[in-house]
Amino acid sequence: MQYVNEIITVLKNRYPDALCALQYRKDYELMIAVRLSAQCTDARVNLVTPALFQRFPTLDSFADADIAEVESYVHSCGFYKHKARDIVLACQMLRDCYGRKVPDSMEELLKLPGVGRKTANLLLGDIYGQPAIVCDTHCIRIANRLGLAVGKEPEKVEAQLRAILPPEESSDFCHRIVLFGRDLCTARSPKCSDCPMRPYCKEFPVHNHKK
Repeated sequence: MQYVNEIITVLKNRYPDALCALQYRKDYELMIAVRLSAQCTDARVNLVTPALFQRFPTLDSFADADIAEVESYVHSCGFYKHKARDIVLACQMLRDCYGRKVPDSMEELLKLPGVGRKTANLLLGDIYGQPAIVCDTHCIRIANRLGLAVGKEPEKVEAQLRAILPPEESSDFCHRIVLFGRDLCTARSPKCSDCPMRPYCKEFPVHNHKK
């Protein structure tokens, strides 16, 4: 679809480096960082994880960790009791059931404590390069504004985007949408006058749609 390809091109031109904002070096570290990012900013998570990963430098150290000690490191990320428990239990499963590797399928990832479809899609896209739609709040909001999807239910928005996005572009598209949502297309005060997506936006005052 030309409309979709034009939007992808605009995002690529503005954000050529489609990188995950979370900082990590190992596959399980990304799993942990994504769990911590639930209802927390990536910036806050990136402040917390260096000390956390230094204290628990291996998968085994996380799997054997005292949950209360993990809580003390992740406290500022919110919902720290649930997050610490999920992190330790998920690392135990990686060690005991998955050969110390993050699984490479949606079905297996969803068996891990604290891993939902959003997290699983991010892991599949960033670790394994698989087609993935990470439906966070930015993605849902902007997909609706651009007429790429209708509704606020993550799974339904994911399905609509899968139907129209080229598979090889989907993961990077979602990373770029997050950057765009933080930079310009914010929830409360979008910078519409400076936005390169104005011709495609359903909410821009001058409805100059190309769709």
